[in-house]
Amino acid sequence: MKTPIRLVALCLALAAIRSFAVEVDTPTSSKNVALVESESSFSFEFQAEGTYVGQGDVERDRGSGNLHVRDFDETDVRGHFILTPRVKIGILRLGVAAERYSFGFSRNSALPDVLQSTNLVLGLDTEFSDSFLIRLEAQPGYYGTDFDDYGQDTFNVPVVIGGTYIFNSGFQVIFGVGVDAFRKYPVLPGGGIRWKFAPQWTLNAVVPTPRLEYELNSSLMFYGGADIRSTSYRVDKQFGTLRGNTALNHAALTYEEVRLGGGLDWKLSSAIKLSVEGGYIPYRNFDFHRTDVRYHQDGGAPYAMLSLTAAF
Repeated sequence: MKTPIRLVALCLALAAIRSFAVEVDTPTSSKNVALVESESSFSFEFQAEGTYVGQGDVERDRGSGNLHVRDFDETDVRGHFILTPRVKIGILRLGVAAERYSFGFSRNSALPDVLQSTNLVLGLDTEFSDSFLIRLEAQPGYYGTDFDDYGQDTFNVPVVIGGTYIFNSGFQVIFGVGVDAFRKYPVLPGGGIRWKFAPQWTLNAVVPTPRLEYELNSSLMFYGGADIRSTSYRVDKQFGTLRGNTALNHAALTYEEVRLGGGLDWKLSSAIKLSVEGGYIPYRNFDFHRTDVRYHQDGGAPYAMLSLTAAF
């Protein structure tokens, strides 16, 4: 059974006040153990997560007036299953992932009521030295709004190249670059640090989940911080026609969300962890960036999240 420590997440800034990030977990326990050998003949990672967001509003600036989408709630479900066999050059990452945002919009609302993705995960964790770890990962799949519309236009291959430089067991520097053809800026860099500055305290200042952690004991950890999420999709072929703007047919849409809150991680065993989190969402943004149509948050919303992860 492997015991990965959560070290790496890649920060990909969209602009000075916006962020897009891809999270990367690198299995490592110290400077002298860069890639941990699995004792299990069948090693894998699994995650299932669900979030409910209470009612909120968004609005679009249009001339002297505003167009609002009011009082909608949100459900976000995501999961992945990734095999992690050890090979000569490192640890392979071979699996599937899916995510689905469901909003309380009407069918002909100005915004799609569903955003969903289904993709493969094809990656490799390897090392340049005992102190320098690297991850290469492609996520080919379909990023759209309707399973019936999955095809060539909704197929995309986001790529992540990231790494960690381990100064010691208490301090690591994280860096990387992400590539996504659906984004406004297809290639974006990023980085962060992880600093264990006291026996029970860790500053995990790495986007997309920068946070301060307090480890009560070996089984229970409390934390507070942020969760920055951003994913790009294509809407369906008739989306714009039904809304009187044909420029939105099959348009690329980036959905961004910032969560501020706190929670706890409870280790049910050395390989299984349950996470409970709650807080407030002060920022959400629906951006059809190639058509200059954007809806931004007009009032925040509370959220609650439950997650189960396992690594064998």
